Amino acid sequence: MKILSKFLNLSLKILKWFFGIIGLFSFLLFILSFTDIPYFAYHWLGTSNSELTCKPDIIVILGGAGMPSPDGLIRTYYATQAAQQFIEAKIIIALPYNEEDSLFQLNLMANELIIKGIDSSRIQYEPLGFNTYSQATNIASTFAIQKNKLSLLLVTSPEHMYRSVKTFQKAGFANVGGIPTFEKPVDEEKVLDKSNTNDIRIKSLSVRYNMWSYLNYELLTLREYCAIAYYKMKGWI
Repeated sequence: MKILSKFLNLSLKILKWFFGIIGLFSFLLFILSFTDIPYFAYHWLGTSNSELTCKPDIIVILGGAGMPSPDGLIRTYYATQAAQQFIEAKIIIALPYNEEDSLFQLNLMANELIIKGIDSSRIQYEPLGFNTYSQATNIASTFAIQKNKLSLLLVTSPEHMYRSVKTFQKAGFANVGGIPTFEKPVDEEKVLDKSNTNDIRIKSLSVRYNMWSYLNYELLTLREYCAIAYYKMKGWI
């Protein structure tokens, strides 16, 4: 009985410490959501390693959540703009195929490009990779001979950009940059203008908009930093 009692007391202490740490961590995240730190962390992931200094030979759309989805649509939107600017660049859609619908989701993404005027002959698929690393290595093997001479432009979400560029560089591509698919909310300037407006409704909305958006940024960046740490441990970046 004494052993059981000691075990229960120890378990309770561990649980108290565990929930105390979780509570403190959650409180810190809540406080940070009223600052601009989450935005800067999110923005850094999208822009710190994404500049491409030359015209891209290949535009790679990393499929993300697939299609149909808001994530997939915004990536095809930015990819279309890039494809119209760099008319000689090939386009690769990297998205794992689904055993149930085969290439259906890839075809949906390709169709979004085609209806916006992109020539279908420029579009290729990379359906076999199941994560960023395998997609990068599969594309690198396709261009094994000339990969160190090719320039790649990646289209992916802002939080995913840093890891994506590093992964493709590790796969052997020398020139890699990207277009982070930042969203632009309606009336963003008004919502973020905390001092120049006299509209009390806007000032109130600013607090709510920032808090919920920045809480989301915190979750995205924390998850991504964990993924970056995992990729570094595996030697993929």
